[in-house]
Amino acid sequence: MPNNRSSAMPPEFTLNGELSALPHFLTSLAIGLLIGLERERSPGSRAGLRTFALVALFGTLAAMLSEKTSPWLLLGGLLVIGAMIIATYLRVKDDNADPGTTTVVALLICYGLGAAVWYHNETLAIMLAIITTVLLYFKAELHGITQKLSRRDLISMLQFAVLTFIILPVLPDQNFGPYDAINPYQIWLMVVLISGVSLAGYVALQLLGHPHGPVLGLLGGLVSSTATTLVYARRSVENQDFTHLAVVVILIANLTVLIRLAIVSAIASPTIIPLLLPVLGCGLALGSAVTVYWWRQLNHHNGVALPEIKNPTEIRTAAAFGGIYGIVLFFSAWLSDAAGSKGLYAVALLSGLTDVDAITLSSLRLFEMGKLSASEAVTAISLGILSNIGFKLGLICFIGTTLLAKHCISGMLATAAGIGLALLLLV
Repeated sequence: MPNNRSSAMPPEFTLNGELSALPHFLTSLAIGLLIGLERERSPGSRAGLRTFALVALFGTLAAMLSEKTSPWLLLGGLLVIGAMIIATYLRVKDDNADPGTTTVVALLICYGLGAAVWYHNETLAIMLAIITTVLLYFKAELHGITQKLSRRDLISMLQFAVLTFIILPVLPDQNFGPYDAINPYQIWLMVVLISGVSLAGYVALQLLGHPHGPVLGLLGGLVSSTATTLVYARRSVENQDFTHLAVVVILIANLTVLIRLAIVSAIASPTIIPLLLPVLGCGLALGSAVTVYWWRQLNHHNGVALPEIKNPTEIRTAAAFGGIYGIVLFFSAWLSDAAGSKGLYAVALLSGLTDVDAITLSSLRLFEMGKLSASEAVTAISLGILSNIGFKLGLICFIGTTLLAKHCISGMLATAAGIGLALLLLV
């Protein structure tokens, strides 16, 4: 006979129905244990492994019950958790004790993550739990970073936030002018991109204090290879013993430009990378071979001087780059239409003298608009890089010492030769 009692039971009360929510609670338990494990190590914390695990479970339970009763239950649980932990800290009279603000916030986050798990956001909840644990664990390191950042560095970050989240959203995303070449939103987006890459190198330079020559060259190249070249060419004149270090810093800074352009191009126009990357890679390989030789000749130097580089996110600096980029973009489109590829290449050679970013982004923009072929865009970018290398060699010859020029010319010409050779073979 069939089991009528079993078949008559509602599905939600069967064994499978009861256990269907169990994976959500197990995930919440793991999240609570992860965050609680870190808090258990903190001597001033009033909540540890068990408390965080229970709070995460409570978050999932409150979310589940709020679906069946009232959404206010979930908010009420959050208020209860906050009130309980704050009351725990208020009972502690020791003025030197940890005020517990971080632990209170961590508990509230843990409760929220537990609720997020119930609403099928397990992956996001786990990622946020890991990020929370990392922030809690690296307290000393994060405090050390804030101590090293100067007022100027903080202003740089705020200015970048203004460029990205205030100016960019209000600009119109449509084409204007002849050839539809001017798009305010796209132009400023490229300003944000270049400023972001430069800011990363700028802040890293300030945080590291006095890094070794190769690291200094790498970060200097991210911020401004031209400024780095200029500063170290001057230093070689002031101190002859500084020459070998200046060579390494300058060569690595100029090789970093190729890496920087590869990153920027991959973001701005990923489809051109298969053709552009071999050109940049060949220049990087030949230039690196010579740079490694000079690196091995370099003795250990203490007291490496930081380059005097301008804040890359100043509104005036960003606006100047945006203006240059817009002008180069317009003339590239105009001369490309009027004089063909020769007109574009002339613009590349001229603009590359001072700023290789502008011609690179302009060429990529025209390629994306269908006004340039991939080979023409890669050729224009390569000519801009070669022109920029020639300009910086001129700076070294006129400002630096003769010895510095002799050492740098080998590495920079090797980079140029690699780019030129790859260009002839691929384009």
